[in-house]
Amino acid sequence: MITFRKIIQLRFPLVSKCWPLILVLTLNACDSSVTLMQLCKENEEICNDFGQDSWCKTQRNQVTFARINVKDKNLDVDKYSLLVAYEGYIKCMSLASQIQHIKLKEKTTLRKDNLITAQANLSLLTEQSVQTKHPHLLYYHWSREGNTLALAEFLKLEGTPILENSTAQLHLATYYIKRDRNKTLGLLYRALELHQPGTELPAEILQTLATIFTQKKQYKQAYIWLRTYQLLQDKPDQRIEANLKNYQQAKSLDAKFLDKVARTTLAKITAGQFTSPSY
Repeated sequence: MITFRKIIQLRFPLVSKCWPLILVLTLNACDSSVTLMQLCKENEEICNDFGQDSWCKTQRNQVTFARINVKDKNLDVDKYSLLVAYEGYIKCMSLASQIQHIKLKEKTTLRKDNLITAQANLSLLTEQSVQTKHPHLLYYHWSREGNTLALAEFLKLEGTPILENSTAQLHLATYYIKRDRNKTLGLLYRALELHQPGTELPAEILQTLATIFTQKKQYKQAYIWLRTYQLLQDKPDQRIEANLKNYQQAKSLDAKFLDKVARTTLAKITAGQFTSPSY
């Protein structure tokens, strides 16, 4: 039987190392009433950079929005979002480019060309932002490039107002995960407190909380956070569901009550009303 601990390690191997942040692009700079089609009328060179293909459309649109934000405002925070958007597109297109189109060979070539373009753009933006002092970009250059000077600059900002946002708190937790478990716990809670309603909630926070409480042998808390993660998913993972049931039986947990706590917790987080509990 797969244990609760093993399924966390199997399903979420990155919680035991420095995970790359999965940031879903928030389009704060773009009026929600403005469509991508409208934006592309004014930014044809950006929108036409990739050949049109049905694969990875969501990721391609995220890159497009992010590039337009950078073009219009040239803010470091938008450059960070663009870097992450490129990573998401490259990950998706790396798989799509391996699929051979039987009838239309040019489709396969187009996907490979789009992948090469994205990789080149990512590399260029990485080089251009290496001298940045913005905390998100400092974190990026450490976590992706192993830049220890960027890490040192990032850690100097700890405790300052510029890191009082959910993303920066998660970045700090990424650094401390192997160094101070209780501090990591506090940073993850703070990241949840600072979560902005209407933005994507990084699943890594919930996954790592479940792992930490399993390590601390606080099994009710571990169950609650893994259940919260499960509730966050569009499509529940059946392996996790089965394991939660087995775990509940093995530890004689009141699953009905704990599931209710998980639902309430997730509702508070998404509404921006979560408060860190004592730990």
